[in-house]
Amino acid sequence: MERRLAAILAADVVGYSKLMAEDEEATLAHLQAHRSDLFNPKVAEHRGRIIKLMGDGTLVEFASVVDAVKCAAAIQSSLAESDGSIRLRIGINIGDIIVEGDDIYGEGVNVAARLESLADAGGVCVSRNVYDQVKGKVAAEFEDLGLQKVKNIPDPVQVYRLAFDSRPPRPGTANGANAKSSARWPLAVGAAAVLVVIAGGAYWFSPWQPRLEPTVVANMAFPLPDKP
Repeated sequence: MERRLAAILAADVVGYSKLMAEDEEATLAHLQAHRSDLFNPKVAEHRGRIIKLMGDGTLVEFASVVDAVKCAAAIQSSLAESDGSIRLRIGINIGDIIVEGDDIYGEGVNVAARLESLADAGGVCVSRNVYDQVKGKVAAEFEDLGLQKVKNIPDPVQVYRLAFDSRPPRPGTANGANAKSSARWPLAVGAAAVLVVIAGGAYWFSPWQPRLEPTVVANMAFPLPDKP
């Protein structure tokens, strides 16, 4: 039994069953064109090996996890710019796998498949060990989705989402906080302007107010009589 450490990329077409129900022939033609024109060339460009096709799903092995993440980002960026019906979810994991002929097995493969199911349409989800290996090595930002309980995996998986600039940031992320701060900036300026106007008005009208003498108890006392 051969084992080795590898980066596994699992990809799946979003809404494939619905697309097939609407138009089987057109969906198959679009999927084949997507694979021949985009997916397969990007995998080859990043030195990946397509293990198998599973209907609308694809399993790819990479020797480098950096290559796997760069490949996923390139594929999703290209699809985002296209007007086709094919959209993907992608999950990436790195782990020990079992090699049997041209196929691969093991928990490393299963986790990649579960990460793919957690991804948004057009998104990429990676495990903590992938994030640790690629941070600072790829021109991308990651959003921490926390520990996720996934099917048939005993322990929760720490999941990170690859953040694309074209997408609106989620609440709680650094970009989302910056956006909220930018949105509050005009309100802060307006409030400061109102305070300046109020202070100026108070200063302008203050000279016209009458001067008031402080109260002195001694000035209010009456003289006592000299007789009972």
